[in-house]
Amino acid sequence: MANNRRVLLKSRPQGEPTPANFEIADAPLPEPQDGEYLSRTIWLSLDPYMRGRMAETKGYAANVNLGDPMVGGTVGQIVKSRHRSFREGDFVVEYSGWQSYAVSNGAMTMKLDPDSAPLSTALSVLGMPGMTAWWGLMQIGKPKAGETVVVSAASGAVGSVVGQLARLHGCRAVGIAGGKDKCDYVVNELGFDACVDYRAAGANLFREIRAAAPKGIDIYFENVGGAVQAAVVPQLNDFARVPLCGLIAHYNEMQTSPGPDWRLLLIKRATVTGFIVSDHFGQMDGFWKEVPAAVKSGKIKYREDIVQGIDNAPDAFIGLLKGRNFGKLLVQVSEDPTRR
Repeated sequence: MANNRRVLLKSRPQGEPTPANFEIADAPLPEPQDGEYLSRTIWLSLDPYMRGRMAETKGYAANVNLGDPMVGGTVGQIVKSRHRSFREGDFVVEYSGWQSYAVSNGAMTMKLDPDSAPLSTALSVLGMPGMTAWWGLMQIGKPKAGETVVVSAASGAVGSVVGQLARLHGCRAVGIAGGKDKCDYVVNELGFDACVDYRAAGANLFREIRAAAPKGIDIYFENVGGAVQAAVVPQLNDFARVPLCGLIAHYNEMQTSPGPDWRLLLIKRATVTGFIVSDHFGQMDGFWKEVPAAVKSGKIKYREDIVQGIDNAPDAFIGLLKGRNFGKLLVQVSEDPTRR
């Protein structure tokens, strides 16, 4: 077997991450002990929350220590096992991070059936991003037929599912995305009712959102913050619900920036609920009843943005924070034997 290729956190970013914050290094393959297995990483998920793990200040989850591999969800295949519940050849979704091999005791591992869905979907529409979309919209947004749902980062792994779920539940779905190609995809492929290109809109962003959501906004699924949030909040209807999922526009800031106008939130009696989907992984019965069937039937579509090779993970992650990706960003670390 080859050495274990790893991407380590070399230094903590001051503002935007740079390639210098990462180190790519080889290490000997770890050896599984009794009750453990060794897996070969096939797919690595890159997600905005990883920026917070690089910081020194405490967030909602543990920070990565300098010199350790970056964290991240993965899909792998077991190549050596001393664990009675996992066999060599099994495919698993786990949390091995930015490395080509990893040892696990199986505590945070779930087996995958490659015949039921492509392995990569365990990191996208049928994994954490899909669960995030479903939980935020259905449990916090509580959509009702005829309401207007606006979602930022609408072409991304989470936002794309939010809008499609909104449509399935009888709502008007309005996306906000960066670029004509992304907006065309959101409307023409995913079936949103409208999409606003915030980059092209510039100073007219408020006006273009108003034109796309003329009856106001009942649910705003927040992934971005910044200028998009500032244009949306004044257009919330009374008793609007705001699932607060992410604020990617602020992740590289070294100082806290001004937030929304809390007076408007008070006047509109809006409910703003921040959530971390990992708090609710044990409460996903509704997700499993609805989303896999909708994906299989084609009612929910998804898109993958695949980068080849773990050495390219740092640059891909830097691009993710700038909105360069189109769809769910994945790194293919090694061959997926189930892909044809």
